[in-house]
Amino acid sequence: MCSLLAFNVFMFRNIVDRALYYPMRYPQGEWSAQSAAGAQDIWLTSADGIRLNAWWFGKPEAHFATLFLHGNAGNVTHRIDHAEALKKAGSAVLVLDYRGYGKSSGHPSETGFYLDANAGYDALLRLGYPSTRIILHGESIGTAVAVELASKRPCAGLILESPFASLSKMAATVIPVLGPLFVHGFDTEGKIEKVHAPVLIVHGDADEIVPFSQGQSVFAAACKPKQFWRVPHAGHNDLLWVAGGEYPTRLRTFYDSLARTP
Repeated sequence: MCSLLAFNVFMFRNIVDRALYYPMRYPQGEWSAQSAAGAQDIWLTSADGIRLNAWWFGKPEAHFATLFLHGNAGNVTHRIDHAEALKKAGSAVLVLDYRGYGKSSGHPSETGFYLDANAGYDALLRLGYPSTRIILHGESIGTAVAVELASKRPCAGLILESPFASLSKMAATVIPVLGPLFVHGFDTEGKIEKVHAPVLIVHGDADEIVPFSQGQSVFAAACKPKQFWRVPHAGHNDLLWVAGGEYPTRLRTFYDSLARTP
């Protein structure tokens, strides 16, 4: 009976993993857009030896550099609009492709994502940005990765875009009662109290994938100083476009507040 239960849990976890990660590997994606976007390839190696690809959107006059940790689908080629909005707001940007995404080797996993984010952080240090000038910006599942990184390493600020409280709480919205019993990890709500940097949370109030209430829960658990920006009528995948010109304006205001932080 025990071995059967263990097998069923194992199979359930495999199903969850397949549902959680939607990597788009090279050559899938809009790779021809790299040159026009002015993005430079940067190659990294994670602590466990995985070779990772990232795009560097340099901005020589920028005080800050942002490590952008994207969501669970697509690859770096689908984050050009985000990178351009962050540059417009005033930050240089490094967009990392996790293991198994784009040109990065390996296979997706929670632990692997954390190692990949650390490699991206180290890359910004090598590019000449000290921790006081590094902003961590996560999108969807990338918010959990950003919080994990910010809880372990110092940063100037943390931006969470459409964050979920935890994987188990997300599972409860899909499979009530049973889901949280078997699905764990990416515990943003539990870890964010360990982050001691200014936080900006951005969430669309029409998010059809991550309930708006989960963004509010993450905000409630965060330490001060913190800000919450509710984007009216924005869903999970169209927040950037629904927010429009207000998006870089809001981020620029947040950046400016970080520059004034002692």
